[in-house]
Amino acid sequence: MTVEPEVYNDYLYGDEGNGTTEDYPLEGQSEDFLCSLEEVREFSRLFVPVAYSLICVFGLLGNVLVVITFAFYKKAKSMTDVYLLNMAVADILSVLTLPFLAATHATKQWLFSNAMCKLVKGIHDVNFYCGMLLLACISLDRYVAIVQATKSFRLRSRTLVHHRGICLAVWALSVLISVSTFVFYQKYSVQGGLQDRYVCQPRYVGLSEPLHWKLLMLGLQLLFGFFVPLVFMMFCYLFIIRTLLHAQNSKRHRAIRVVLTVVLVFLVCQVPHNLVLLVTAANLGRMNRSCQGEKLLGYARQGTEALAFLRCCLNPVLYAFIGQKFRNYFLKIMKDLLCVRRSPKPPGFSCSKLHSETFVSRQNSETADNDNASSFTM
Repeated sequence: MTVEPEVYNDYLYGDEGNGTTEDYPLEGQSEDFLCSLEEVREFSRLFVPVAYSLICVFGLLGNVLVVITFAFYKKAKSMTDVYLLNMAVADILSVLTLPFLAATHATKQWLFSNAMCKLVKGIHDVNFYCGMLLLACISLDRYVAIVQATKSFRLRSRTLVHHRGICLAVWALSVLISVSTFVFYQKYSVQGGLQDRYVCQPRYVGLSEPLHWKLLMLGLQLLFGFFVPLVFMMFCYLFIIRTLLHAQNSKRHRAIRVVLTVVLVFLVCQVPHNLVLLVTAANLGRMNRSCQGEKLLGYARQGTEALAFLRCCLNPVLYAFIGQKFRNYFLKIMKDLLCVRRSPKPPGFSCSKLHSETFVSRQNSETADNDNASSFTM
């Protein structure tokens, strides 16, 4: 017996079976028989809160330090500085949504309001796309600085207004891509065991082609959240490596290792999750799926999503702290913090005065500092 049309419509208009952990009807069974994904929900109840909590703590720590460094120690002057600052802000906003998702997995339902459902999911998507597009911008900027070195000073020595304009365009595009998230995500109840439970998922009730909207959202996520930054990174970093191989520089081997590390981390964090999304897209609308296959897809989605979020923790290390100059500023932060906490202090000693003198000295030393984006070995 095939699934009754009205049962399948409920499955299609909601988000059941869309790579989530909602039960759904199987072909050849009565409409009362559901493929139970309770095992997947139990796994996510234990795994996701722990993983997301750790990612949230370390992601906040690393990215807040980046913002503090730019705000008080190293002013954002170059294009890469502006990109790094914006990417840190985007990563901070992304990890701030993780406690809400962790609570949802721990309790197996959405505990907050419908407005919070739209806000949390929307903020996550906006900053996810923004972070990925900024990775593409950083790749292009480093390509210009290294491969097009003769033109880089003219191309990259634009005013800070132009740099911020590019970032503003990235944020605007990210918001535009995420409009469907704000529109379709909502809080609603689904049958779950002895009582209904609330979920925060996209619903397409009232639309003539809900499957097309699902495919559109998945397509946008795959395009701007993976393929666009991947193409930019592969193109730019391949030419960067070729240029470094021909360069007579004692640090070129270390620079190449850094480039390969950046690309490898991106692939390890993003490829598994996007493969799961591709399988999910291929399964949309198909009713001849096995329950075991859906369980495996559910497990894979939970694990690969956590791996994708891990990027927010690694970005500060790969794109900021790996540079010598940025590390020096970070050490100054630590010294100033220790200075504030140091006790007792010599007579007439003032941490604020010391910080002021250090900052003035630093500003003078930065006058001749171009701090360009090719600083893989800084």
